[in-house]
Amino acid sequence: MINTIANRQRGVSLSGLLIWSAILILTAIVGMKVIPAYIQDAEIKSILSTIVNDPEMQGAQSKSIRESFSKRTMMNNINIVTANDIEIVKDARGLSLGISYQVKIPLIGNASLLLEFNPSSVKK
Repeated sequence: MINTIANRQRGVSLSGLLIWSAILILTAIVGMKVIPAYIQDAEIKSILSTIVNDPEMQGAQSKSIRESFSKRTMMNNINIVTANDIEIVKDARGLSLGISYQVKIPLIGNASLLLEFNPSSVKK
């Protein structure tokens, strides 16, 4: 009788619960540290698209484009990149902007995560 009850019991052992809890907690910690970098990347890409789609910026000089970018990043509290990091290309298709930058995120102890971003914008 006791043998049949033990065979029917299913569940998670304490060690299994602790392992899965540790994995879940580590995933949450990494996610909370990484997600803000991706949000800022999306904001930078949005700023680049806004500048490229602005009719006033099509014939503007590089200095004006950089000033516009600088003002927009200041409003959005983005300090990862500066206006000098922008790569400005004017060709037959129009204006296109791009930036390459890295974000180093400390994880635990001396372990870090390095993310490389290359947002760009081509006129739609």
